[in-house]
Amino acid sequence: MGKKIEKIGVITSGGDAPGMNAAIRAVVRACAYYNIECVGAYRGYQGLIEGDFKILSPRHVSNIINRGGTILKSARSSEFRTKEGRAKAYKEIKKAEIDALVLIGGDGTFTGGMIFNEEYHFPCIGIPGTIDNDIYGTNFTIGYDTALNTVVDVIDKIRDTASSHNRLFFVEVMGRDAGFIALNAGVGAGAEEILIPEEDLGLERLLEALKRSKRSGKSSSIVVVSEGDKIGKNVFELADYVEENLPQYEVRVSVLGHMQRGGSPSCFDRVLATRLGVKAVELLLDGQTNLMVGLLNNKVETTELDHAVKGKHHINKELLRVSDIMSI
Repeated sequence: MGKKIEKIGVITSGGDAPGMNAAIRAVVRACAYYNIECVGAYRGYQGLIEGDFKILSPRHVSNIINRGGTILKSARSSEFRTKEGRAKAYKEIKKAEIDALVLIGGDGTFTGGMIFNEEYHFPCIGIPGTIDNDIYGTNFTIGYDTALNTVVDVIDKIRDTASSHNRLFFVEVMGRDAGFIALNAGVGAGAEEILIPEEDLGLERLLEALKRSKRSGKSSSIVVVSEGDKIGKNVFELADYVEENLPQYEVRVSVLGHMQRGGSPSCFDRVLATRLGVKAVELLLDGQTNLMVGLLNNKVETTELDHAVKGKHHINKELLRVSDIMSI
């Protein structure tokens, strides 16, 4: 039987995602509900190393459920990747009398928690917060739904310009290793082509698809490109290639960049973050550790952290087939 949990620490780490504040709020208020203290560590693992802590009460997290970003700030700590850095973090955690940690972030965050748990047998529960939706063990990560809606809204606006000027737009979205945003936003926004890391469309097939669109009478087209797509070195090189080979197209590029991370979280992300935050606290109080909480078939389920990190969350290839049909 492990030590009774009396104080839980919470951090946000890695890239920020809309809904992280809702998750922090859920953790803090669940702790208050179960009569235990909650401590926030600023700037992720770096805050643990520096002992940058603040006691959080339910009133500290009022009016943050609707805010994007993270009130606890986020950072990628190279120092925590070292044994010496983790030793400093453990010393500060013990000094603050923190008994367990809730880690809100992606696979890098979970890897850090897994190693920390192995070295110090310190209870950790992960909550998946990343717009990329690339974490195994959950159908949806916190922030993904909001990012999708942001991208679709922007593509809708770009399409107005594309139609007005008979242009071909390449729209690059986030997703270095996973095409979830590109695929789903592309289908939702009615893109003619979708380029993702998981599927190599090939330059010739892309050209043929664009020629077919032109022959069918389309005066403008939208191609959604995941930043990790392997067809070209980058989206600008890809656009230049198409313009050289299809001079009938006037080509433009829009890189959406970090606007996809920001903004007020959608209702779905707020509810998801709240459910996962409460469950994370309850798991720790139940003596469980080294797990990630996620949503599978609309039920909150757990996955071992190493499986969440090493497992592969596959895209829905049925959407690629649907996209091909819709691009006619």
